[in-house]
Amino acid sequence: MQLKESGEMYLETIYVLSKRNPFVRSIDVCEEMGYSKPSVSRAMGLLRDGGYVTTDNLGHLHLTELGMEVAEKTYERHTVLSKFFVDIGVDRDVATADACKIEHVISDETFYAIKRYAKLNK
Repeated sequence: MQLKESGEMYLETIYVLSKRNPFVRSIDVCEEMGYSKPSVSRAMGLLRDGGYVTTDNLGHLHLTELGMEVAEKTYERHTVLSKFFVDIGVDRDVATADACKIEHVISDETFYAIKRYAKLNK
């Protein structure tokens, strides 16, 4: 299953929430993303079917190995790009919003070049 931007965003959100909380529920994802319960429920069903998340008997969401791989990659892109944009003078809110859009479409080659450049110019 090829993930779309929205799927990556859901996985990244579960990942971020799991770093802050001992468990993550669909309602937590709703609140974090500002989406309705039906929208999140449908997305979680698709992500479960795709092998990206599992749900335990208490309704807690867990990223699979595949889900974790996608979430970590998306989160890394978001954080590196946000920091890079701020470092070159972009307003923090604009940098964060732009990074959120770009993280889903940037090629691996370009991302790693930006990452190398940012490390060299600290």
